[in-house]
Amino acid sequence: MNVNAGWRQDANCRGLSPSLFFPERGESTKHAMAVCAACTVAAECLAYGLTLRGREGAGIWGGTTERQRRNIRRESLSAA
Repeated sequence: MNVNAGWRQDANCRGLSPSLFFPERGESTKHAMAVCAACTVAAECLAYGLTLRGREGAGIWGGTTERQRRNIRRESLSAA
């Protein structure tokens, strides 16, 4: 997959612990969502997250959970 990920340089999560964005089942996503909410590249991150599948697609991407991204994909397919 050739995805331009230059946006990562400007991401608020850069340098933070990945475990914040890949919480265990039942752990809060509140702090990760707060980081994403103030991020200037959240849209680019979400677009990237929508391309991921399986284990790699888990976690918080662009301020969305895996379930939210599944719903976005589903809605996108039904709108097409």
